[in-house]
Amino acid sequence: MRTEVVGAGGVRIGVRVEGNESAPAIVFVHGWAQSARVWDQQFADPELRRGFRLVAMDLRGHGQSDVPAGGYDDPLVWAGDLGAVLGIAGEPAVVVGWSYGGLVIADYLRVHGTRGIAGVVLAGAITEIGNGHPGGVVGSAMREALPGVLSDELDVALPALGKLCDGMASKPVPGPLAQALLGTSLAVPPHVRAGLFRRDVDSADVLASVDVPALVVHGTEDAVVDITSGEYAAGKIPGAESRWWPGVGHLPFVEAAREFNATLARFAGERAGEARTER
Repeated sequence: MRTEVVGAGGVRIGVRVEGNESAPAIVFVHGWAQSARVWDQQFADPELRRGFRLVAMDLRGHGQSDVPAGGYDDPLVWAGDLGAVLGIAGEPAVVVGWSYGGLVIADYLRVHGTRGIAGVVLAGAITEIGNGHPGGVVGSAMREALPGVLSDELDVALPALGKLCDGMASKPVPGPLAQALLGTSLAVPPHVRAGLFRRDVDSADVLASVDVPALVVHGTEDAVVDITSGEYAAGKIPGAESRWWPGVGHLPFVEAAREFNATLARFAGERAGEARTER
């Protein structure tokens, strides 16, 4: 089912909702220049569908969300958008952030703390951005793609985005998926792709203040977000669990879907059990 919520500044945020409507929610936040469709293998997983309400947002400027002219550098905006999505999730939800989605979660935590959040999962994620910030170190595939992926010119952006999508997985992915990744990136307007990079964010204090369970998963072969970004988040968040998956690149929920889904189901199930005990 597709629906929408009203985010910061009245921007309409597209939301994908499936699974068990009466179960605890898992909210998925995708990465830069992608969409809620990246979570297809999680939305198709029988255990996740049976045990949880699955909610995936399209970031503003992406997928089926509105495309405002600005706001992409404002933590209050990202916090407002994610807050609106959490509002339809019901009880405190486990939030999963991939790549740039981890920074969106950090923005929410910066503004609202862990209100409405039962647990945090960071998957191949950044939590900071800008030069010198250890929580935002990118890998070779992203370094080589910049600044071309931000260009207005198709003959510059297309090959750069193609190389970036090729570099997302540690091994070649099926052709339809590769084309879907590239097509989704191209569908995000250049001013949006560039706007998300016009930030300088330190999240050390934000991560250190997280008071709900957290899980950091990262592929050892991630060439888009360097594994040191995941190690930084895991080291800053009190009591965070970590999983470093050998041979996996920037798409752990695709490349190691079965293991990712089982790990997520266990983590989210434990959070739901804790919530019932607290009642």
